[in-house]
Amino acid sequence: MSDPGQPIVSLDGVERHFGAVRALVGVDLAVHADECLGIVGQNGAGKSTLMNILAGTLAAGRGSIVVGGSDIGAQYSVGAAHGSGIRCVFQELSLCPNLTVAENARIMHPALRGPGWRAKAGSLIRAKLDEIFPDNGIAAADIVGDLSIARRQMVEIARAFTVTDTPIRLVILDEPTSSLDAVVADQLLGFVRRFVGTGAACILISHLLGEVLSAADRIVVMRDGAVVEARRAADFTRDTLVSAMGSVAKDAGGGTADFRSKRDRSEPLIETRPDDRADGQGLTAHRGEIIGLAGLDGHGQTDMLMQIFAGAGLRRRGGARTRPMALVAGDRQTDGIFPLWSIARNIGIGSMRRLLRFALVDSSAEQTLAAAWRERIGILTPDMNNNILSLSGGNQQKALFARALGSDADIILMDDPMRGVDIGTKQEVYGMIRDEAAKGRTFLWYTTEMDELNHCDHVYVFRNGQIVADLPRDMLTEERVLHSSFGEAT
Repeated sequence: MSDPGQPIVSLDGVERHFGAVRALVGVDLAVHADECLGIVGQNGAGKSTLMNILAGTLAAGRGSIVVGGSDIGAQYSVGAAHGSGIRCVFQELSLCPNLTVAENARIMHPALRGPGWRAKAGSLIRAKLDEIFPDNGIAAADIVGDLSIARRQMVEIARAFTVTDTPIRLVILDEPTSSLDAVVADQLLGFVRRFVGTGAACILISHLLGEVLSAADRIVVMRDGAVVEARRAADFTRDTLVSAMGSVAKDAGGGTADFRSKRDRSEPLIETRPDDRADGQGLTAHRGEIIGLAGLDGHGQTDMLMQIFAGAGLRRRGGARTRPMALVAGDRQTDGIFPLWSIARNIGIGSMRRLLRFALVDSSAEQTLAAAWRERIGILTPDMNNNILSLSGGNQQKALFARALGSDADIILMDDPMRGVDIGTKQEVYGMIRDEAAKGRTFLWYTTEMDELNHCDHVYVFRNGQIVADLPRDMLTEERVLHSSFGEAT
């Protein structure tokens, strides 16, 4: 990193309150050219609020914002941020699902106007997609709502890095790899290093500490709305980062604890049939098993979970047809939360049969359930009757876990569920999953995080919509998963 000189952007004493919640408390932050700045912290630490202020989508309650040497805090807005070359890729994607990829590019780049704007927008976004994510398979004419969440995230990232009339000076990446598999995530982080090498800057927010340690030049740690540490990345280790965050995590690497779920091998609880037209395998799950679904994103893992959830194309044994299932969605905005409901109601909907009294919801029982899970899983809110959207993305995901684990479902399906969840909560949830499996619950767990597969009894690897490998726990290695994903012999 070169001599920092004048920062691209600096914040001094920035505060932001949401009612009684102090989201930011006197934050000082500077970002320089040629720098990738990593920001880490637990859910609710204030990271996303800070990024929304930098992006101009939220106003600071107090403090100054200096961009390019000029204090423009009072006039700061999305337009001012764009005019200053500042872009943001939000954790909750901001694309319009009913528009094409090219049309979404036009929304961020009003300079694309006049005859032929759609073709120009398509050409620009396609070129940037190919530069960042080779072999991405996304067309400019694709409707965004038809894309997987990973491909939507790729489009949002490429749109932010696309240049039209204003040079880009700073790109904020808020959990950019949360829906990407390991191969695509590596492509992005490699591009980020090349990008900052041109004299620009990036802010990288991620709960994957290995990503931050490898990609960032400097790391800022936030806790309770304040900056508590700011040092060169080389001065941190994974353990010191976890300690600075105040995390309860004991195993920051994702967990490789030696355990075996108490599975019942007498009869499968779930058994899927492979496609008769292909060479794929079927999936079998017994009571008390934790089954991992792996492989490159978009190769059929989510489709398999949805088919099982709908009961299509499978044989469910042991009376499973009448047994309830629960789903923890990875795409929480589309498939998870009910945005008009309270946090308590979003949790309680999974246990509605238990909460009904004379065909009406027992509000007292619903509040008791919500309060118990608020304490158990650490949902950061002053009131569980607040709207679910008042929570940070990671805390919304905690509510989805509370809904599933608090229900009476014997089978729990998890579609890459750890998006935006802090490392301490991850470790607590891993423990809950193991405990529930030991009691006889069955888990089917699709994850793009290789370390999470270590919690599974065995792992099915997907390629081109088919199961191509079944790896028992004692044969599970990252190399075998990747080889199977790419169709190479192991």
